[in-house]
Amino acid sequence: MFYLSFKQSHPQITVGRREGESLAKLPKKFVERIASTLKKYQRIALAQQKADVAEADTVTLIKDILADVFGYDKYEELTAEHQIKATFCDLAIKIGGQLRLLVEVKSAGNSLSDNHLRQVIDYGAHQGIHWVILTNAVEWRLVRIYVANQISHEEVCRIILADISPKNEDHLQTLFLFAKEGLTTDAMQAFHQQAQLLNKFTVSAIMRTEPIVSAVRREIRKLFPDVKVGNDNLVELIENEVIKRDTIEGDKAKEAHARMRKAASRLEKARSKASKINVSEAAL
Repeated sequence: MFYLSFKQSHPQITVGRREGESLAKLPKKFVERIASTLKKYQRIALAQQKADVAEADTVTLIKDILADVFGYDKYEELTAEHQIKATFCDLAIKIGGQLRLLVEVKSAGNSLSDNHLRQVIDYGAHQGIHWVILTNAVEWRLVRIYVANQISHEEVCRIILADISPKNEDHLQTLFLFAKEGLTTDAMQAFHQQAQLLNKFTVSAIMRTEPIVSAVRREIRKLFPDVKVGNDNLVELIENEVIKRDTIEGDKAKEAHARMRKAASRLEKARSKASKINVSEAAL
């Protein structure tokens, strides 16, 4: 599970930026809207949490936040009590008449849990909807739905509204994922793809490749000439004593390994093609 959280208990993680490289430029209208409205709703959300208001009151607040902070049209794009089989989803977001995002709301005084997502995840999967927001106005979670052999989901991003600063560029980038501008430009999907590549499973898979193991072996021999060690010994040591087992075993580890192999294959093909072109040009 990948988190981008501004809770004090979680480190802040920035995805998609190298050192010295600026983040994607955000629309001026979005930045100005956040600056003018966020503080008001941070205050209201905390007040509702303290008062332990009813869920219906929180739904009303969520609609206001989605409209005033995140830029959705309250009357054209926000649908309350969207029917899910025999029950209802609290809110649904439609863009151009097309259902794009489900919102499951719990009262501001309640803590959120995965159990709150069961019905909405099942419905979204069968309707081809890939994204769900779970929120109690104070905490906001962005969840990705997967449909393969079985329906599953992954929490991609989590924010605590009170911790967000409209002057912090990283915070704004995260809020953009929840906004209408982000939804219409597929920012959620782009962020998720980047997060899938930059995680512990990918790093674990790369650390066990032949070039990295050989580099470690060379460094050991350079520092300690009397130590004799082979690549096989190092791989065994890395897998059994250096890297955590959960990054080596399971579906996530297999997916990371497959992505790495595909990337390496593409790189090798590109190099081979470039080499053939250079040979052809030299022969002319």
